Amino acid sequence: MSEVRTTAELRSDARNNRDQILAAAQLVFREQGANVSMKDIADAAGVGVGTLYRRFPDRGALITAAAHCYLSALSDLAATAERDSPTAFEALTRLLRDCAELRLGALAAAIEPTLHADIKAEPTLAEARTAITDRLARLTTQAHTDGTLRPDVTPTDIGRLMTLQIYATPDEPYPTAINRVLDLLIDGLRP
Repeated sequence: MSEVRTTAELRSDARNNRDQILAAAQLVFREQGANVSMKDIADAAGVGVGTLYRRFPDRGALITAAAHCYLSALSDLAATAERDSPTAFEALTRLLRDCAELRLGALAAAIEPTLHADIKAEPTLAEARTAITDRLARLTTQAHTDGTLRPDVTPTDIGRLMTLQIYATPDEPYPTAINRVLDLLIDGLRP
C-alpha cells in the first residue's frame, strides 16, 4: 500500500530539492564555472533534470537564485564577524578568512560576471548586496577610527579581497595556503 503524502510533506520535499539544487549549483559553479550543464548540476544535487527545471525554469533563474544564496551567506558571514569580533579590524580579517576558507572567490568569479547588471537591477539581489556594502563601510570606517587599518584601504578594497582566490600547490593542504596568504595580506592592511 502506498503512502499518501500531505501537502506539508510535499512542500518540505520541494524545499529540500530546491536547497539541494542550490547547494550543488554553487559547488559546481565554484569548481567548473557558470556554463556547466544543467544535467551536471542535477546529478550533483542527486535529483533528476526534470526536478531541476521544475524549480528553476532556465539557467538564468538558477544562477540568480545561486547568487542570492551566495550574497545572503556573505551577508550572514559579515554579520557574524561583526557581532563576534571585539574590534572592527578583527571583524574584517575574520570575514576575509571565512571567505577564503569557503572559496567564495571562485563562486563570485563564476556568478558575478554573468549577473553584474542583474545584481544591480534585481531588488532582492540589490538589497543583499547593499547590506554587505553598508556593513563593510561601517567596519572599515571604525577600523580607520581605531587606527588599526591603513587609511588608504576602502570598503571596495575589502570587497575585492573577499573574492580572493588562493592557489595551493598539489603538495600543500589548502588551509596551509590560506593561512600563509592571509597572514601576509592582513599584515599589509595594518597601518
